[in-house]
Amino acid sequence: MLGHLKRWRAERFAARHPFPAEAWGEARERLPLLAALSEAEADALGRRSWQFLHAKRVSLHPELAESTSFDLPAQLALAAQACLLTLGWSEDEHQEAFANVHEVLILPDAFRRQVEEMDEFGVMHAYEDERAGETSHQGPVVVAFPDLMESGDFSGFNVLIHEFAHKLDMGNSLDVDGFPPLPRELDPREWHRVFMGVWEDLQARLARGEATPIDDYAATHPGECFAVCCEAFFSAPDLLEAAYPSLYDLLTRYFRQDALARLPGPPAERPLPIHHDRHPGPGLT
Repeated sequence: MLGHLKRWRAERFAARHPFPAEAWGEARERLPLLAALSEAEADALGRRSWQFLHAKRVSLHPELAESTSFDLPAQLALAAQACLLTLGWSEDEHQEAFANVHEVLILPDAFRRQVEEMDEFGVMHAYEDERAGETSHQGPVVVAFPDLMESGDFSGFNVLIHEFAHKLDMGNSLDVDGFPPLPRELDPREWHRVFMGVWEDLQARLARGEATPIDDYAATHPGECFAVCCEAFFSAPDLLEAAYPSLYDLLTRYFRQDALARLPGPPAERPLPIHHDRHPGPGLT
C-alpha cells in the first residue's frame, strides 16, 4: 500500500512538473562536478534535484536578486550539489537526511558574526568572524554568492557540500560533532577510529608547522573535519584517497559512491585553498 502511494505521488509530481531536461543539460555543462557524472547518475541526480527545488525554498538576498540572474540551470546546479551527497541513497534515506533542510539563502557576499569562545584556560574571547556559509539544526543553509560561484569544480572547495554535510551531521543531534547517523553496515567504532586518525594526523602536522594534505580548516573542530572531508571526497577525491585511503574507503561506503571513478583525466595535483572564513561558532558553521 505504501509503495503504491509513493508511486502515485511520483507520477503525480512528474505530470504536474515535467522534468526540464534542457535546463538540466545546461546545468551540467556549467559545472565540471556534474559533467563528470555517468548518464545514469546524471539522470537520477537531475530528477532528485528537480524535486528538491519544489520541496525546499531557494532565496536570494534582495540586493542580490536585483543585480543577479539566477536562472533555472543555476537553481538546478545548486540543488544538484546538495543532492550529490545522497545520490547513492534511497529516496527514503534522502528525504530523511534532509528533513532538517527548509531553505537555502544566498547572500551577496561573505558575512560577519560575533563569536564568543572559551579557551583551554577558561577565558572567554569575543571576536568578529567572516564566513562563507553557515547553518544550524533547523535553520536555513546560508551561503555567500562568490563562494557559491567558486563551487562545482574539482578544486576541493565546495561551500554547498560543506554546509549540507553539516545538515547530515545534525541528523542525530542539535549540533555538529562529526558523527552523523550511520547505516547499519558501518561500525561506529570504525568511524571513530578512522576519523580520529585523520584528526590526530592533522593536529600533528600543524604542530610541526607542516602543510596539511587537505584544507587545514578540518583541524579546527571534529564537525568541520567531517564537512571538509566531504568536500574533498567529492571534489578532490584523488588527493583525499592519496592522503587518507582508509577515510576515502569509509566515505565510499557511507555515501555508497566512488567519487574517484568520476575524476576526469589522469590524476593531477590540484592545490586546496585554505579557508579561514568558516570559523565554527555555537550551532553555526
